[in-house]
Amino acid sequence: MDVCFVAWRDIGHPEAGGSELYVHRVAQELARSGHRVTVVCSRWPGSARRDVVDGVEIIRRGGRLGVYPWAAVHLLGRRGRAHDAVVDVVNGMPFAAVLLRPRSSSALIHHVHQAQWHLLYPGLVGRIGWAVESRLVPWLYRHRTVVTVSEQSRIDLQRLGHRRVIVIRNGIDASQAVRARDGDRLCVLARLVPHKQVDWAIDAIAELAPGRPAVHLDVVGDGYLADELRRYALARGVADRVTFHGHLPDAERDRVLAAAAAVVLPSIKEGWGLALVEGAVIGVPGVALREAGGVTEAVIDGVTGLIADDFDGLVRACARLLDDPELNARLGAAAQHKAASLTWSDAASQLEESLGQRSP
Repeated sequence: MDVCFVAWRDIGHPEAGGSELYVHRVAQELARSGHRVTVVCSRWPGSARRDVVDGVEIIRRGGRLGVYPWAAVHLLGRRGRAHDAVVDVVNGMPFAAVLLRPRSSSALIHHVHQAQWHLLYPGLVGRIGWAVESRLVPWLYRHRTVVTVSEQSRIDLQRLGHRRVIVIRNGIDASQAVRARDGDRLCVLARLVPHKQVDWAIDAIAELAPGRPAVHLDVVGDGYLADELRRYALARGVADRVTFHGHLPDAERDRVLAAAAAVVLPSIKEGWGLALVEGAVIGVPGVALREAGGVTEAVIDGVTGLIADDFDGLVRACARLLDDPELNARLGAAAQHKAASLTWSDAASQLEESLGQRSP
């Protein structure tokens, strides 16, 4: 089978996150199974127009917005017409591949972006963006399969009018790191963008600091809010308690995670919460907000981590995992056991089965 993913970014993009990792690892597994797999996505400064990564052909054209017409050009061209299946990776805005390839297109939607539209683009732009995602996309894919990564995202998508939604959960790569908790450290693993709410984690450190002289936050990840968050930590009086590591190679990232009492993810919305599972595979319990949606499946409250309803609850959850080593060890062990059941080969097999189905 010849499979094409049309996506905003690929795994090599400086701003790549969980969505890009999902597409790449599933594409890689499909390629290993003998399928021809292409990802059409945007370019960034210094990137090659064409590349092969882990057996996956990557075609980069256009920029943040220019990639959309370029993807259409590709799908209408000779190479694009050869694809047996096209996956429209909808990150808020669709590529509308179904209009060009109506019988062979499906969509991959990690989560709905209502909160992000209003947070990042207040006013008319945000309202238009949300209208496209909440009205146009369900109409475009009303007869096609939509893949998502959690039951909560499936419910959200069905509320918007999507009819055929299936859940294919993330896999997780094994880690060589061994958990070695180093005092009262918490870790945030996230892109430094508004909807990740990393400032909440900094606020939590400020709340937890009295009575805990060694409490510390490791922030792993990068983004355009990095300098602003450093200034925020300084303003909150905890700059000496927060380390900004930037983007780290996987092995170094896992070393930082292994030292943490908990992985904290204060996002306002997540399809799944891959960062939580990247901690879980090492045996580190997670803390997240219930309103984020899919995180309640990445973390089972009271079993593999703790789920909070608000900021005060987030602080209390962090305090429990810092102060109760028996609870921490029990949740961490359960998290590691659960993470071991998640594989990318299973995810790819499920997607392969879905792509093999055709509309009448």
